[in-house]
Amino acid sequence: MKDTVFVMAINEALREELTRDEKVFIIGEDVQQGTFGTTGGLVQQFGKERIMDTPLAETAVAGSAIGSAMAGYRPVADMMFADFMWIAGDEIFLKAAKWHFLHAGKVNVPIVFMGAIGGGFKLGAEHSQCPEAAVMHTPGLKLVIPSTPYDAKGLLKTAIRDNNPVVFFYHKALLGFAGQIPEEEYTIPFGVADIKREGTDVTVVATGMMVHHALAAAEQLKDRISLEVIDPRTLEPFDIDTIVKSVEKTSRAVVVDEDTLRCGVTGEIAAQIMEKAFDYLDAPVQRVAAANMPIPGGYMEEHALPQPKDIIAAVEALMG
Repeated sequence: MKDTVFVMAINEALREELTRDEKVFIIGEDVQQGTFGTTGGLVQQFGKERIMDTPLAETAVAGSAIGSAMAGYRPVADMMFADFMWIAGDEIFLKAAKWHFLHAGKVNVPIVFMGAIGGGFKLGAEHSQCPEAAVMHTPGLKLVIPSTPYDAKGLLKTAIRDNNPVVFFYHKALLGFAGQIPEEEYTIPFGVADIKREGTDVTVVATGMMVHHALAAAEQLKDRISLEVIDPRTLEPFDIDTIVKSVEKTSRAVVVDEDTLRCGVTGEIAAQIMEKAFDYLDAPVQRVAAANMPIPGGYMEEHALPQPKDIIAAVEALMG
């Protein structure tokens, strides 16, 4: 194993896949410089024909990538902020997601849409969202949200090798997060959740940055309440079986996500837990998510986004 940080794990995954397969290329705004560092230094090794800067035109980025993917290439379309996916919504949600189905399986669209999600930097309502529910809601799109450098690298390599569209979201606040990854090549299969912390009293299902909020809450509560923290890692495909097995043990569940509470990811996961683990539950599933409002800039931001104290409050409510 070797030490690294989240952003370099992503960068290393891209570098290895660009080296492994000449059909892989990266396209997006400022990818040659690397706004968040994920694509930094790649143009020097692979050239401008494979690390392609574009104008501020998200629809063109997505459309060009989709056409290339249908022609046999494996593009990584870097949307910079995940919020900008809405601009290219027709291409991503109506074209990339559906064309394998609409062409009776004769056309593959091996493309990764990569974007930074989340708040914490006071960037305002148009640069701080977690639009996970819209992606999870769209048949034909897979959705990856890693929480550690190990997961980021292994899942991104799997995403690039997938024969159909994958959305890869990474949280801006995790870019400097340190961890260990193997020296040798590895991949992580989709649809396999990871138990980040074992516990006995309450199952906490969390994604992305919220995994670390959940772990912080678990540490604060450890002398009173034992939390089992589960990271799905992929929301599509989704590993409900690991969560049900945990709820069978704990009898209580809290779902945490930075998407909005109303019609967000927490609602879908909570519903699946209710449907598949109802007989094990001793209390209603609790949800912790962002407020139903545009994310404010400045000091008000933290009051709209989930914090460890909110998870603690939800756990304490479950325990009475």
